[in-house]
Amino acid sequence: MALDLGSIVDALGGDLHGDRSVRIEGLAALATAGPGQIAFLANLKLQSQLALSTAACVIVGPALREVAQARGACIVADDPYLYYARLTQLWKRAHAPAVPAGVHPSAVVDPEAVVDPSAWIGPLCVVERGVRIGAGTVLKSRVTIGERCTVGERCTFEAGAVIGSDGFGFAPHAGRWEKIEQLGAVRIGNDVDVGANTCIDRGTLGDTVIEDGVKLDNLIQIAHNVRIGKYSAMAACSAIAGSTTVGEHCTIGGAVSIAGHIAIADHVHIGGGAAVTNNIKKAGAYGGIFPLDEFGKWEKAAATLRQLPSLRERLRALERLVAQGD
Repeated sequence: MALDLGSIVDALGGDLHGDRSVRIEGLAALATAGPGQIAFLANLKLQSQLALSTAACVIVGPALREVAQARGACIVADDPYLYYARLTQLWKRAHAPAVPAGVHPSAVVDPEAVVDPSAWIGPLCVVERGVRIGAGTVLKSRVTIGERCTVGERCTFEAGAVIGSDGFGFAPHAGRWEKIEQLGAVRIGNDVDVGANTCIDRGTLGDTVIEDGVKLDNLIQIAHNVRIGKYSAMAACSAIAGSTTVGEHCTIGGAVSIAGHIAIADHVHIGGGAAVTNNIKKAGAYGGIFPLDEFGKWEKAAATLRQLPSLRERLRALERLVAQGD
């Protein structure tokens, strides 16, 4: 089902320059969009693609209004990327079937679990004893919610997510490992999204806590007793070790590893591939990863890094000699 430009701006706002009756058959990237499709441009570095685009309409910011109008139909919005996000939601509502409510016949829900009637428990899901799931929450296929965990309203769990598995706790004894029973649970707030095959472990004593509005990508590991603050987001393949606290409105890039028992302040943004081993007490952007290079050059750089401690001591010795000379 196509949408015309008029119905799009009526629903989402924006300043339309062009024919309201133009029909939009699909959404596409700016570089590949053709007639009948709508695209967006949020990155000014890609401006050169705009003049070449054959899209039926392009969503742009105010700075590109004139350039976009010269090309053809456009919608001018203060934040093109946000407009595009809301357009995808509008498109899905218009084209995708509504998510059902209830429990799929293949799912297993313990009689002592409490599931809001408006929630959806998808195929092959498992909801264990004492779980509570709020209104409008969706569990897609093969999601497992462990015993006594609680989930708020309007959450989405992608396929294979596991909530409330045992945390990794073992005590060494006589050359062997003694299991520490994980007696806590997981508490998840409202409007949380959890990606495919992401795992959130239950707490050892207290609970692991995911606050309102948190967004977790695929293949993320959240260890026992971690707390993630409101509206923070993590990209794929990142991991947080036990008892660490992440503040509110933080962003964590892909493949970031965060050590246990540390605290990260609100409004911290960590670049992909970084290793966080100490507290971050101040808001801001952080990163740190050895740059990719040809292997031979990388070996030389790594060898130089190994010499830094001795070079530092030699420099300090020189500084002392200079100071004595003064």
